Amino acid sequence: MPRLVSVAVPVPALDALTYRVPDGVELPAVGARVLVPLGARRLTGIVVSQGAAAPSLPHGAGGAAIKDLIDVLDASPFLPASVVELGQWMGEYYACGPGEAIGAAMPPFAWVESEWRVRITSAGEARALRAGASRASLREAVLADLSGGTWTPLRAIAYRLEHATGRRPRSVPARSLVRALQAEGLVEVEEVLGGKADAFKTVRLAAITPEGTQALAASAGGAALGPRQREALTALAQTPAGVAMPQLRDLGLGADVVERLQGRGLVTIRREQVDRDPFESPGGQMPDAHAGGEARSLTSEQAAALTRLEALAAGKAFAPVLLHGVTGSGKTEIYLRLAAVVRQGGRSVLVLVPEIGLTPALVAAFRGRFGDRVAIQHSGLSDGERHDQWHRIRRGDVDVVVGTRSAVFAPLASIGLIVVDEEHDGSYKQEESPRYHGRDVAVMRAKREGALVVLGSATPSMESYQNASAGRYELLRLDRRVLDRPLASVTLVNMRDEFAERGPDTVLSSVLADAIGQRLARREQVLVLLNRRGYATAVFCRQCAGTIECPNCSVSLTIHARGDLMRARCHYCNYSATVPKACPTCAAPYLAQTGFGTERVEQEIVKAYPDARVSRLDRDTIRRRGAAVALLSQFGRHEIDVLVGTQMIAKGHDFPRVTLVGVVSADVGLGMADFRASERTFQLLTQVVGRAGRGEEPGEAIVQTLYPGHYSIRHARSQDYRAYFEEELAFRRAMLYPPQVALANGIVRARSMSEAMADAGVLVRSLRESAKAGGFVVLGPAPAPFSKLRGEHRAQFFLKGSRRPAMRDAIRRALDAKPELRRRVIIDVDPMSVL
Repeated sequence: MPRLVSVAVPVPALDALTYRVPDGVELPAVGARVLVPLGARRLTGIVVSQGAAAPSLPHGAGGAAIKDLIDVLDASPFLPASVVELGQWMGEYYACGPGEAIGAAMPPFAWVESEWRVRITSAGEARALRAGASRASLREAVLADLSGGTWTPLRAIAYRLEHATGRRPRSVPARSLVRALQAEGLVEVEEVLGGKADAFKTVRLAAITPEGTQALAASAGGAALGPRQREALTALAQTPAGVAMPQLRDLGLGADVVERLQGRGLVTIRREQVDRDPFESPGGQMPDAHAGGEARSLTSEQAAALTRLEALAAGKAFAPVLLHGVTGSGKTEIYLRLAAVVRQGGRSVLVLVPEIGLTPALVAAFRGRFGDRVAIQHSGLSDGERHDQWHRIRRGDVDVVVGTRSAVFAPLASIGLIVVDEEHDGSYKQEESPRYHGRDVAVMRAKREGALVVLGSATPSMESYQNASAGRYELLRLDRRVLDRPLASVTLVNMRDEFAERGPDTVLSSVLADAIGQRLARREQVLVLLNRRGYATAVFCRQCAGTIECPNCSVSLTIHARGDLMRARCHYCNYSATVPKACPTCAAPYLAQTGFGTERVEQEIVKAYPDARVSRLDRDTIRRRGAAVALLSQFGRHEIDVLVGTQMIAKGHDFPRVTLVGVVSADVGLGMADFRASERTFQLLTQVVGRAGRGEEPGEAIVQTLYPGHYSIRHARSQDYRAYFEEELAFRRAMLYPPQVALANGIVRARSMSEAMADAGVLVRSLRESAKAGGFVVLGPAPAPFSKLRGEHRAQFFLKGSRRPAMRDAIRRALDAKPELRRRVIIDVDPMSVL
């Protein structure tokens, strides 16, 4: 009887595949990496099950024989079985396939796969020479690029074609073009394996031998050692375990000196693995006022919450808890103390934060308590650092992991506690496939591990609070700030009155401008929020009313200023161009800018307060690694007086000297065609207001808005979450939106809108056949709010219902019936945005 294994490969929407283990090869464990054939390729997969229970052949395989594994890369599981099971659940829930889901759990450098290398033949050189400079076809362009006879990876050919044609990478016919050229004898192709099974860093260490010690002692009596050799042996004698060769080089002792000593048997040289330390890098750690090892005293609310959480953790069973604490109520201290209790019980701790900018301060706090038993995982680290941190976790060298969304897959053993801080944040949702939500995957992992999961927020998501209200989660509240500090007072400024009095170009209201001046005079700090970057939001023509739009996306270009140079840029595809002097449509020279972003706000504050130290924190200012941490550290040391920023400054930060928060255009997100627009506005305002008054001095927030009566802004002013929840829930129930129902968003991409709508219509008709029996409804198709994005037209449809499995099964059947559409369809289960 053949020995079979089921293998998940990192290919979108592909089910696990069945392979035979060749005779003489040990059966690989669940979680081990294996090298498998797939079509013309060889690539890495993860074993997800063994034996006769392995799944049947994939769709379209017919009666073909089951293929053999090529190689087994791991003698033991590379991924823990619990992570493999979590990935399988994720692939099912998010309708993306197990391989793509499990691929999200893999560290850098874990994949080995084949790739084509292509070289032109003499016949091909002759054909390219005859074509000359014309390059009339893609075939001739490929031959011209290959001219010279060197081996070129297929991916490099695809990249050149992509840029030559302006098409998406997956639609570029590089492989088929090369096959055709090969068939004509114009190129030759070879298949090589790329990647490596691991990427540990090693360093050469030199150590003195007993003979070297004797020679050094004898040299004092004039024995034959050169001065550099004696210096090298003296340095090595002080560190018998060995000295890294780069350290010796820094002492002026080159490799030639050490190698001559090795030749005489006085020194040994060996290679030793070393971990790359992210805490030594610019992006690694940010000093924090509360990062020391000494725990702070608890309020009565904190103590009661901690006592309950400790009891739940001691039960060593799945327990979901929503910790709803106002800003500044001391949730982090509870996390730290609870982690200590869980660690003492022999179990590990996973702490998730929504954004990279929030990890340094939290890591500093945890390292202050638990030392080097803390690891960090996020995409801001280099691939080498992430690789080494991941393997430290896998080896069991750490028992606390702090990281962003992808850290939910950390290979921790025996998890006892998972914390999801700022659980409401949309950054937990991945916007590329697999489109998983880190918070929801964390809850499922806690369920599978039998662990306590704590979801913390001052502004919980509608879904989490509804779960708590329904009794599915336990609700713990912290209604008071630490030291009974008052919440910041909030003033609303109606900008319609300001515009009537001072003109439509007003950026800072007189109330906010006066308050900033007062804080600067008292040497206090100010945060100013505008959740829109750039200098101006659009350029329009006063003659024809046209705007300058992105050629690839259905959006206006945003104006960015660099000194006197103005450039128009698309925030979706990164297209940019110099702002023209005349209208591209009617050629009139009457162009004007409208709207403003953080660049303009920063400029206005600098102009109004020339002596103030003003900086800006948004995606444009933190492109360099470590820039965000450096800027926040400067602000924490009061080297900056006013910090202007987007939502990056709104949550998680604790700056005791901030006594004023200004919000410019509080309603900037309310006009979005998204049912979550109100929720995001309420959360953002409540969170940023909470940055004020966290020290000895009371805080104030001034919120500029055109709609002071909107319920999201009214309730954010009073910081009354419960009142907001009830009003928003009534809207969601009336419109049948989550959490009232489950939602799946479908996007079909095509070269034209008519093609996108036609393809979406085919899928929708198929889905409607299943809708009644499945207990869901199908809406659409219709052009998506962003009808064109990155050169592709987009049609949209929705599924709404109470039975997610039925919705997913219907989607799978519809796509299986039209496999040619699979690569052009995005399915987003539980979307955070429907744009």
